[in-house]
Amino acid sequence: MHIKTLRTSKRLAASLLSLLLLAGSPAPVALAQGGNQATTGYQRPPEAIASIIDAPSTPGVSINSKGDWMLLLERAGYPSIEELAQPESRLAGLRINPATNGQSRASFINNIKLKQVNGGQEFEVSGIPQNAQISYVTWSPDEKQIAFTITKANGIELWVAGIADRQARNITEAQLNDAYSGRPFSWMPDSKSLLVKFVDEKRGEMPKANLVPSGPNIQENIGKANPSRTYQDLLKNKYDEHLFDYYMQTQLKLVSLDGKQQNVGQAGIIKSADVSPDGQYLLVETIQKPYSYLVPHYYFPYNVEVWGRDGKVVKQLAQLPLAEDIPIGFDNVAKGPRSYNWRPDKAATLYWVEAQDGGDATKEVAERDIVFMLDAPFSGKPAKLAGTKYRYRGVQWGNNDLALVNERLWKTRTERVVRVNPAKPSQAGTVLIERSYEDGYSDPGSPVYTKNQYGRSVLLTDKKGDNIYMISEGGSPEGNRPFLSEFNLKSKKAKILFRSEAPYYERPVDIIDLNSKRIITRRESEQEVPNYFVRDLNKKHLTQVTKFPHPYPQLEGVQKELLQYERNDGVKLTAVLYLPKDYKKGDGPLPMLMWAYPREFKNAAAAGQVKSSPYEFTRISSGSPLFWVTQGYAVLDRTDFPIVGEGDAQPNDTYVEQLVASAKAAIDKTVSMGVADPKRIAVGGHSYGAFMTGNLLAHSDLFAAGIARSGAYNRTLTPFGFQQEERTYWQAPEVYNRMSPFSAAHKVKTPILLIHGEADNNSGTFPIQSERFYNALKGHGATTRLVFLPHESHGYAARESILHMLWEMDTWLNTYVKNRQIQ
Repeated sequence: MHIKTLRTSKRLAASLLSLLLLAGSPAPVALAQGGNQATTGYQRPPEAIASIIDAPSTPGVSINSKGDWMLLLERAGYPSIEELAQPESRLAGLRINPATNGQSRASFINNIKLKQVNGGQEFEVSGIPQNAQISYVTWSPDEKQIAFTITKANGIELWVAGIADRQARNITEAQLNDAYSGRPFSWMPDSKSLLVKFVDEKRGEMPKANLVPSGPNIQENIGKANPSRTYQDLLKNKYDEHLFDYYMQTQLKLVSLDGKQQNVGQAGIIKSADVSPDGQYLLVETIQKPYSYLVPHYYFPYNVEVWGRDGKVVKQLAQLPLAEDIPIGFDNVAKGPRSYNWRPDKAATLYWVEAQDGGDATKEVAERDIVFMLDAPFSGKPAKLAGTKYRYRGVQWGNNDLALVNERLWKTRTERVVRVNPAKPSQAGTVLIERSYEDGYSDPGSPVYTKNQYGRSVLLTDKKGDNIYMISEGGSPEGNRPFLSEFNLKSKKAKILFRSEAPYYERPVDIIDLNSKRIITRRESEQEVPNYFVRDLNKKHLTQVTKFPHPYPQLEGVQKELLQYERNDGVKLTAVLYLPKDYKKGDGPLPMLMWAYPREFKNAAAAGQVKSSPYEFTRISSGSPLFWVTQGYAVLDRTDFPIVGEGDAQPNDTYVEQLVASAKAAIDKTVSMGVADPKRIAVGGHSYGAFMTGNLLAHSDLFAAGIARSGAYNRTLTPFGFQQEERTYWQAPEVYNRMSPFSAAHKVKTPILLIHGEADNNSGTFPIQSERFYNALKGHGATTRLVFLPHESHGYAARESILHMLWEMDTWLNTYVKNRQIQ
């Protein structure tokens, strides 16, 4: 991606004005050099930090099913604020770029390379424009080609490239419709053509807003309970509805590799279109009216139909109504059928699920959900595949004799996997796994897949069909040790074929050859960047495939340690401690930045499990706290803040007490080690971590300063639940009020920096959350600063924004932590 920069003083002045106005002009922070003037425009942090942001990204990798070719997907740097500031339409939970009719704020790769797994030879894919904006790179079913999109200034093109000739070419003009979530194309099973979503040529001109209203915008509810959680970017009026229609109007077409196009069916507001494994049918979902101003697009009414390849309707499967009335609760779903899909192991067989409790998991029923199947030509009676005890979470298909039905119950954190026989659906299923999904140590992992005759992914089994293969993160008291296992479907026992060993963190990626036991792994260590290897399990031989360089050599030698300690209630905790490369024992305590994100648990033992590995390579994202290890700080990352509520108790009933206890335990541990100065410790977090930070500063005096990014601080603004809290404000007002830092703003005496994207679209974290919290803090005399980042969403994207955020954090930490004036 070509990165542009703002060069003119006029633009800098405009950015400054916007920043100051949005921030409510908080009191200026002293600059790192000791100055006292207010900041001007976008700032840049120390070079040791900025150089990490500007470091090249390690390519992404996509490996074909045979394990002989891999794609190296090279990512561009961060977009400029000029690019992020382009117009966008925010409609029904979607953000759309009007110029391209695609999703705005998308991230792109800018180049594709091919690499042979055996031998390691690397090839350029020719024909790709320089600094291209590439998305959705997808192997063809026969794996002889790849398809992808390239976004240009005026729209989105479809491209293909052959593996043999390594030549890329566009096969459409910039006419694809990528306004809706999901890939805008899919390969046909013969690998000779693709089903593509196009902008409807007949949609007309873009609707124009009428500045003179025709009347008020009215919503009405007549005595029916329709609770919903807090959503952003919803439709607001008729004009928004017209814009939604305009962007979403889609014409499906079949496009051959030589660029010939054939319309498929009528244009409409197409939610999804999936090709049957044999290529003869399409499963099409189309959004219908009435739209809603209360919920996002995925709750709008929609029809589910089977079309022939010619676009004619073969079968109408369902007409699903607007889903505004789903009961509050994490196990609750919409009434009626849902989750229509094609079986990957059959030519044209549909499956879906229907709730038997009306979508309300509080009801006692014999079966929570029933999974149905229907074969082509779809004129018969649906067959019952399985009934579930818990809420249905999907099916993993193997063959006509093997399928795995997944179920979960949120209230008890229980999951189970049931084996069923699709050829004999009347047979009772066999429970293979039933466990608490909070328990990382007992996690058997996820199945390994292979491609069948239709080019679809199905469960990999041995020749007899007695075993499947699983890849697990491998949680253990020593840290995560990923493994590959052979899981016997009869004995329900797993045999470990490979497990990561210290001093490496090595995760199996795929099985190349089951007979020769050759697998691909991704291997890394504390100081070695992740790379891909071929491991021969029989010969115990390891061959390196990729040789990615260290992305930020300035961090080589940084010291890393996995800490384990206990909270005062006996809950075991972990954190990862980073120390500067030149730090030695006896150098004395350092200023420290503690970074965390609280998580809820129903089981104290699960909450206390080790959830990371001491041998993982130190990665740095733009939101990481690890930058400050270059500035002489100790950094405590991934600090455990479990919120536990066992039995009938709910975790949040004692949220504040557990939060403070976890913080104190972490501080006591690092202070006892002699690495942290108890008078110079800052705490910070993003999103729910920002919420945590506000509470810690309101309810303890443990910290010298706090940094809270993109948080929610007043829980009365999310009254129908938040995070893992499913009780409403009216059911537990004392919990909502006590958990809200806004309610305790008068108690905050510790300096707190608030940062927020002014275009945050995350549920619950409206920008007004930071604005109101800042005003409450300011009104009670707190030392605080509010920074709104123009055009930024919940996660910050533009290079200028990220560098400025890091400058703000560095300045704040230097002023109130490292150089703190202790009285």
